[in-house]
Amino acid sequence: MKIAYNFAFFDEGSKREIRRATLKAIAIPGYQVPFASREMPIARGWGTGGLQLTLSLIGKNDVLKVIDQGADESVNAVNIKKLVTGTTGVKTVEVTAEATLIQSRHRIPEIPLKEHQILVLQVPLPEPLRYYEPSEFVTKRLHAEKEYSGAWLMLFEQIMKYGNMSSGADHPVMVHDRYVMAPSPIPRFDNPKMNYSNALILLGAGREKKVYAVPPYTKVVSLAFDDYPFEAERFDGMSCRLCGAAGVFLDELIHEETGETYHQCNDTSFCLSRLNSVSAKYQEVPLNE
Repeated sequence: MKIAYNFAFFDEGSKREIRRATLKAIAIPGYQVPFASREMPIARGWGTGGLQLTLSLIGKNDVLKVIDQGADESVNAVNIKKLVTGTTGVKTVEVTAEATLIQSRHRIPEIPLKEHQILVLQVPLPEPLRYYEPSEFVTKRLHAEKEYSGAWLMLFEQIMKYGNMSSGADHPVMVHDRYVMAPSPIPRFDNPKMNYSNALILLGAGREKKVYAVPPYTKVVSLAFDDYPFEAERFDGMSCRLCGAAGVFLDELIHEETGETYHQCNDTSFCLSRLNSVSAKYQEVPLNE
C-alpha cells in the first residue's frame, strides 16, 4: 500500500505554526521563540529542529543542500536529504552557491552566503545560560533583564583555568547588542561569518522546542574581554593537501600507512569546487605540439 505524504511531510497547519514562530524569531534577533515541535521519523537530537524549519519553508522551486560537519555525504546529511526529497521532489546540490536553502550541522560553509539564500543550523542546546542556570524560568528572566554576568563569569573561569577562552565550539555571541545567543556547535572559526551576513540564518532545536534567528545584516559579536580578545582557530602556514586552500577551516588527519599528519578542507564541497576549477584551467591550456 502506497502512502501519500503531504508536500514537505507536514500538514499545512503545522507549517504555518512553525512559520509564525520563525517570523517572530526574525523580528527579534537572537531571541528564543518556543514552538510546538512535531514528531519526526528521525530521533530527537539528530537535527529535528533544523529539519522542521527546512520542511516548513521549502518550496517546489527551492534547491537544497545539506551538510553534516562540513560533509555532504555523511549519514546524517544523506538521510535528511532522502526525507526532504522523498516528500518534496526538490533538487539537491553540493555546490553551496547553487543552493537556495542550506541545512547544516556544526558548520557554516566557507563560501560567503548570498541574499537569496537561507541557512538553517541544527541546534542541540539553544540556551547559552544553561551551563550555569538549570531553571528555564530564571534564564528567561535573565534574558529579559539583559543580565549576562554568568556568561562573562564562565569565560573568566576558562581564562583563569586554561589561560584562554577554551570554548572549542558554540562560543556565545551577542546579537544586535541585545541578546546573548548560542550559535549552535559551530567552531569559533565560523562565528565571524554570522556578523552582517547577507543570508538569513535560522536556528532550530527540536528537542528543546526553540527557534531563533539572525536576520541579514545583523551585528553579531562573539563575547570576549578587552584584554583577552576573541580568537578563532588559526591555521597559520597550513593548507589543504588536496586543493591547496589556506585561510579555511582544516581537519587534521593522520595517514594510515605512514602515520604522517596532514590537513584537508573540512568543507568538502568547497574543496571539490577548487579542484574542479584547477582541472578546468589545465584543460583550457593547449598542449604544445
